[in-house]
Amino acid sequence: MTFQVTNQKTGGTFTVDESETLLDGAMRQGQAFNYSCRSGSCGSCQAQLLFGEINPGTVSSVALSDAAQLAGKILLCQARACSDLIIEATELPPGIALPIRTLPCRVTRLEKVCHDVIILGLKLPQNQVFSCLPGQYIDILLRDGRRRSFSLANAVNSGDDLELHVRHVPQGHFTGQVFEAMKIRDLLRFQGPFGTFFLREDEQRPAILVAGGTGLAPIKAMLENAFAQHSTRPFHLFWGVRSQTDLYFHNQVTDWARQHDNLDYTPVLSEPKEADDWDGETGWVHEAVLRRFLDFTEAEVYASGPPPMIEVLKTAFSEHGLAPGQLFFDSFEFSTN
Repeated sequence: MTFQVTNQKTGGTFTVDESETLLDGAMRQGQAFNYSCRSGSCGSCQAQLLFGEINPGTVSSVALSDAAQLAGKILLCQARACSDLIIEATELPPGIALPIRTLPCRVTRLEKVCHDVIILGLKLPQNQVFSCLPGQYIDILLRDGRRRSFSLANAVNSGDDLELHVRHVPQGHFTGQVFEAMKIRDLLRFQGPFGTFFLREDEQRPAILVAGGTGLAPIKAMLENAFAQHSTRPFHLFWGVRSQTDLYFHNQVTDWARQHDNLDYTPVLSEPKEADDWDGETGWVHEAVLRRFLDFTEAEVYASGPPPMIEVLKTAFSEHGLAPGQLFFDSFEFSTN
């Protein structure tokens, strides 16, 4: 059966089949809402159900508490319609929902940049063009039907290779292949682009960029694109890793900060080694941000990293004036199965 979904906030409507999620139905018709993980674990696609019946799907208590569910909150990436619906959700401008494509690609780069991170380069067939927004991600499609999500680490233009930052997950099914068996010219398939983690270019407020580990990848793509467009918007990048050896892109970011007056860069080590002889910021990355910024009312925050980092950052920054509409995040889990 097919049902109609009305967004009371905009007056817009779209239809969904009972077998698809509200998010998938909206995207299929070119309408875009905030989303990230598509697995019900991050909460970025939260909406209010005002009327109708749904199957809520699988929802993490971190993404949506029991109290929130009782109050009518739903996750668009999980909920399926059982009747016509009226929801209230923030809708993104037209043109954001780029076509999702499935494409082949060939491995062109396998560069180990630190003990547990490889930069993986992927080349599209000569006659194919892939469009995405800097900050979005793709899914690598494995032969057994599983998929692995990776943020694109470069601002992709026509003819460019795709760049992924792959962290080695102990006993990880796909990352083990990348580190131990993958070779230049190997063939892969991917699907994308996905996600709504990208710079809101209509804003000129200072952008505070918070990256945890390989969460640097989408933020790198955002900055590359901003510099290419000669943006004068102030950027403050905080990059949190364990020790100095994990700062695999440190020299390049330092060079960017020298070349661009509007970029301020602060690396943060949570577990510096004695050999690091480190005199910079230490501790959790969000704490370093709070030591620099006490009030977020006039800023936007773009955060990319593991769910615990995102969750603590949400709470801490909201206590210092950051409104929900000023926070954009890419929350990712590392999968081993």
